[in-house]
Amino acid sequence: MATWFTADHHFGHGGARGLFRRPFASTAAMDEALLARWNAAVGAEDVVWHLGDFAVRQPAARVARLLAALAGTKHLIRGNNDGPATTGQPGWASVQDYAELEEDGAHLVLCHYPLRSWHRMARGALNLHGHSHGRLTPLPRQADVGVDCWDFRPVTLAAIRARLRQRGRGRSAPVKRSPAEAPDH
Repeated sequence: MATWFTADHHFGHGGARGLFRRPFASTAAMDEALLARWNAAVGAEDVVWHLGDFAVRQPAARVARLLAALAGTKHLIRGNNDGPATTGQPGWASVQDYAELEEDGAHLVLCHYPLRSWHRMARGALNLHGHSHGRLTPLPRQADVGVDCWDFRPVTLAAIRARLRQRGRGRSAPVKRSPAEAPDH
């Protein structure tokens, strides 16, 4: 069993392609790629923490179908675009605004929004968030887990730590893919 983190799928949100420079030919192609990339990474027994903005202005029946099609046990940290059609689904193991958990020896503070300060920050706790779509310079021990930062797929704590180490050495990891590198389906 693995634990994954992700955010900001914006399923069904046509504007996401332009707003966040997503390299997909259509909203349907974006949604299909996001589903495929999630399921290529996440196994049935895995746990996924989705840090908000799962779907935008989608009917409850569509959100239910999306959740059913995605592998793993899914927890939602509510984002600004997560209305009752999203939060009211039985496909979520939990729905909350904020969570703290221990994972592989790390204390994690999960929120949709990037925090300026967080619990146990001075003791090495990590703040994982979404919302900014890779457009905000992070604080030390802070990571945007949104799909726009991680090749449109969920990410593990090991990968987050690797990027934090790389960032700490003064090298910046690439955030976005060019349209030529993205799937065209």
